[in-house]
Amino acid sequence: MKIKSQFVCQQCGATYAKWVGQCANCNAWNSLVEQPVEAISPKTALAKGQSSGKKLDFVKISTIAPSDAKARLLTGFKDLDVVLGGGFLAGAVSLLAGQPGMGKSTILMQICSEIAKKHEVLYVSGEESAGQVKLRAVRLGADSEKLSFAASTSANDIAKTIEGGEFDFVVVDSIQTLAMDEISSAPGTVSQVTNSGNLIIRAAKAMNTAVVIVGHVTKEGTLAGPKILEHLVDVVLNFEGDRYGGFKTVRAVKNRFGSTNEVAIFEMLGSGLVEVQNPSAALLAERTNTDGSIILATLEGNRPILVEIQALATKTNYGYPKRTASGFDLNRLNILIAVLERRTKLKLSEQDIFINVVGGMKLNDSAADLAICMAIASAVAGRKLSDDYVVFGEVGLGGEIRSAFRADQRIAEAKKLGFAHAIGPVTVRDEFVIPAKDLRTTLVRYVK
Repeated sequence: MKIKSQFVCQQCGATYAKWVGQCANCNAWNSLVEQPVEAISPKTALAKGQSSGKKLDFVKISTIAPSDAKARLLTGFKDLDVVLGGGFLAGAVSLLAGQPGMGKSTILMQICSEIAKKHEVLYVSGEESAGQVKLRAVRLGADSEKLSFAASTSANDIAKTIEGGEFDFVVVDSIQTLAMDEISSAPGTVSQVTNSGNLIIRAAKAMNTAVVIVGHVTKEGTLAGPKILEHLVDVVLNFEGDRYGGFKTVRAVKNRFGSTNEVAIFEMLGSGLVEVQNPSAALLAERTNTDGSIILATLEGNRPILVEIQALATKTNYGYPKRTASGFDLNRLNILIAVLERRTKLKLSEQDIFINVVGGMKLNDSAADLAICMAIASAVAGRKLSDDYVVFGEVGLGGEIRSAFRADQRIAEAKKLGFAHAIGPVTVRDEFVIPAKDLRTTLVRYVK
């Protein structure tokens, strides 16, 4: 029997019999969410709730035994275990999101294969058949007797299976394909995603089972579905990178059991995903020192990495110059170009400027500013920086070079790969670093 539903505005609480784009009561757009019709009014429910509740059983927190660290399930990837805070914790629910074709199913099958060496594992797919999953398992060598498979789109059935207590680790691929029998809306809607997620999370907590839920992303790159899903789970992992090549990264944007500053870097091979032990050396292996090429000492989470920044400048054929950035924020690039024009003698208003971060990396580091500026200046002037230099530092609107986070780690990585000097902020007290006070002086002195 289907439960009757109504559409409730999340802004003002107005109810509708069917979905409409704009709430007529508060004029909010896309604020209506499907919810089951309440058998009693909220006022009556409040009155009954005040009288029907019972006192909770509580204990002193000093008497509670801490969770056993040995309960963590290791993934087989050392860096991914660090991202998770030591592996998957029993009873924890993790949400893994990434673009289509990024390798979510591949890495999860590899993780299942590793955990199944010691524990009972269940892989549930609502998108693929048993034969399709078997092909991937054979390619990745996942043939453990402790690894089981089920195809289902019923959240009720999956939760009931978890409550059976037979499995220590469960993968659900994916939340957007699931539906609860009691809700009439289609899979992937807000009500289905929220309630299906809640049902699985309750089962996982009750049976102390580690669960990984796969989530889809929107075309903007954000996690699809209601934001409440991210609040419900314990860990949110983002799988990022270029699906056609380059490195792929897994980072935690939420982690109740560990840091959100760690990152795991992978490379896709025919045998599956493998961890990149020395990403700096791999990123610089094919570099040729030409104009527009600068080596940046950056950070991916807490890990220092040397990456090549490439810039190309050509005379524009139109009245409006083109600015394009791959792996770097375009708005930040426009700001840096404005600083270069205002604080130096470079004339960029008639130049099309293209920026590329080699290896498919995506920079979210303010200390990349100086390398971007030097790469643009190098490309426009047709000059280059010496092979022995790496660069890092934030650029202010006045053209000043500001301090960088964890400069010591950046310097250590540059020394390890054989670089002679680093151009960085004057606040860094190290003989390895050549201090750069302002942008104009730095460009005149070192871009030759």
